[in-house]
Amino acid sequence: MAPSRNPHPFRFTAILIGIGLVGLLAWLVLRDGGLLNQVTEERVEDALLAKGVPVPMAACMAPQLTDRLSISQLRKLERLGPQEGESGLPASPGEALARLRRVDDDEAVKALAVVGARCGVDSLIGAVGL
Repeated sequence: MAPSRNPHPFRFTAILIGIGLVGLLAWLVLRDGGLLNQVTEERVEDALLAKGVPVPMAACMAPQLTDRLSISQLRKLERLGPQEGESGLPASPGEALARLRRVDDDEAVKALAVVGARCGVDSLIGAVGL
């Protein structure tokens, strides 16, 4: 009996190359600093700028927030924005607290406060020239 030969040797090679390309694409998109992270950072920075955060602060805060928070947590932070009948900025401490409660995610609010404070201090130190 003659030895059997694989009738489709290139199919196996094509499948291996396809799996490798899918893995490479997933790595490029999902890795730390990858395409997904860059798009998310840009969207967070744009949202901060739209809310009146100065450019240097938004540029400082966006990468840190995307590192610390999940996409669902970042979406929850959108609840800080004014709702119908509210001014752009909270008119009172009570309104500010109500907006913070709307987020309903203590970790996200804490991260926003820490990152905002850190970037604010860095900006102040840079302005003073220390």
